[in-house]
Amino acid sequence: MSVPGTVSEWHDDDGWGVVESEATPGGCWLHYSSILVPGHRSVEVGLAVLFTFEEVDQDGFRYRAVQAWPADREPVRPPEHEGGTMRSVLTLTFDDET
Repeated sequence: MSVPGTVSEWHDDDGWGVVESEATPGGCWLHYSSILVPGHRSVEVGLAVLFTFEEVDQDGFRYRAVQAWPADREPVRPPEHEGGTMRSVLTLTFDDET
């Protein structure tokens, strides 16, 4: 269930901030990866949001947002990666010893 809140702090360079809500006394820690908007995931101080949260110790806060989005819009979930996983390959080539 989502609850209403207001962004009270946002550090765009670091990608985290705080949401204030009656449901999360002392503030709720918010990471950019939890923001459900298209494009650059960021919020502004004073923005009204809806969010879901969990109770956990996160950087001195008792609560951490699981999902958050502007209260006046529908949440936009990021696309899933095809195949459900990501893959990378590293190839090392050594010079001949001679």
